Amino acid sequence: MAAAPGTARSRFVVVGGGIAGVTCAEKLAVEFPSEDIFLVTASPVIKAITNFKQVSKTLEEFDVEEQPSSLLERRYTNIKVIQSGVKQLKSDEHKIFTEDGKEYMYEKLCLCAGAIPKLIFEGNPYVLGIRDTDSAQAFQKHLAQAERIVVVGNGGIALELVYEIEGCEVIWAIKDKAIGNTFFDAGAAEFLIPKLTAEKRETPIECKRTKYTMEGMEKKERPLAASDKVGSALGPDWHEGLHLKGTKKFSHKVHIEKLCEVKKIHLQQEFLQLQQMSLAFPKEEKNVEPDEVLWPVYVELTNGKIYGCDFIVSATGVVPNVKPFLDGNNFAIGEDGGLKVDKHMHTSLPDIYAAGDICTASWEPSPVWHQMRLWTQARQMGWYAAKCMAADALGESIDLDFSFELFAHVTKFFNYKVVVLGKYNAQGLGLDHELMLRCTKEQEYVKVVMQNGRMMGAVLIGETDLEETFENLILNQMDLSAYGEDLLNPDIDIEDYFD
Repeated sequence: MAAAPGTARSRFVVVGGGIAGVTCAEKLAVEFPSEDIFLVTASPVIKAITNFKQVSKTLEEFDVEEQPSSLLERRYTNIKVIQSGVKQLKSDEHKIFTEDGKEYMYEKLCLCAGAIPKLIFEGNPYVLGIRDTDSAQAFQKHLAQAERIVVVGNGGIALELVYEIEGCEVIWAIKDKAIGNTFFDAGAAEFLIPKLTAEKRETPIECKRTKYTMEGMEKKERPLAASDKVGSALGPDWHEGLHLKGTKKFSHKVHIEKLCEVKKIHLQQEFLQLQQMSLAFPKEEKNVEPDEVLWPVYVELTNGKIYGCDFIVSATGVVPNVKPFLDGNNFAIGEDGGLKVDKHMHTSLPDIYAAGDICTASWEPSPVWHQMRLWTQARQMGWYAAKCMAADALGESIDLDFSFELFAHVTKFFNYKVVVLGKYNAQGLGLDHELMLRCTKEQEYVKVVMQNGRMMGAVLIGETDLEETFENLILNQMDLSAYGEDLLNPDIDIEDYFD
């Protein structure tokens, strides 16, 4: 295939400057030192992984830094960063066209364009989505003038947010029975809730996962239009270094509205015309009082309650960012809107791979692994996609990477270390399972999911030191029926049994 004049060509092109894209480009650069690897990204900064630590067979910890893309090019002289968004992909011609009017030919392409926030109401100036560094900084600015906000959503970002905000009333609307249902069951949620109402904040456990630096970027105002562009995802600890304080003197004031969603958002004028009652911040006594304050915006919930606030934070998850690539290309799309990939990270179109939030894993998974749009999986998929592209290019075969054997994630919520393993919420196990629990108030919460005497999943909150033992028990599927309840007996050192 001859490239047209003015068309650059590369054996490998990667789209996306987040964790998956950068990891994929780095791995390709090492595998093919004499080839130029093109990394196409709309953002001036890329996400780099630092201080990578393999905690156990499948658990990993790392820090993430936002760095200027020139640093990546310095580290890998054969990576060429093209700073522009993708306008169009012509898969039949093996070409991508960028927003700045250029075209690039590829032999193999990996799409790692991440995901974009699902906003509850598009285009409403009072609704903020929090997804990337820019939106987190905009949020901090708004919060500094706020007395009350409404947070909608129940995933990792909502959990962190509600815990970190001080000096501002928070009405937290969740569609589930309990907080944090992506990571926890109701029992774990109950264990964590006292932390939300605690007046005194303890010093955070040391966390050095994220450093957001935008060299020189803070100093000059960012162009306004840039806010529509997709920055890469925030991961855990995204609030580090942000000053999340409202105007009031108290630390925590959170009220949770469960089993409801936002029905409508009314601007102040519209609300006054409705002639309905909005509610004051609920007090302990539980009697509902009308609100005396006039707010800029009002949120009507599906449970009939209306609360006024300064603004609304939409933290209701993400949708894969597939739109730029669909026109004229017949990709197979998963139920969640991602590009379907097989066990070699290959999409349904020839020579096109995908990794990270944009893709939907469509192979028959291990019984204790499932996809979740997390930084750890973005890194694993990006790395493995590069391995698959390399094997394909060299005509070699490759086995599914070990990281897809067991779902394993370590993070931090409410200042507790949180480890989730396998089918930790009994995902897909039906009614045929049992749970075992051990809980020490304000110290640790341990839950294991058992099926036919075998451990299928676990949630560990606090410093339990059980993650490696449980990881092994889930991986080797040993029959534990004989141990019964003793499996979680704190007086028995379980590690001695199974090392």
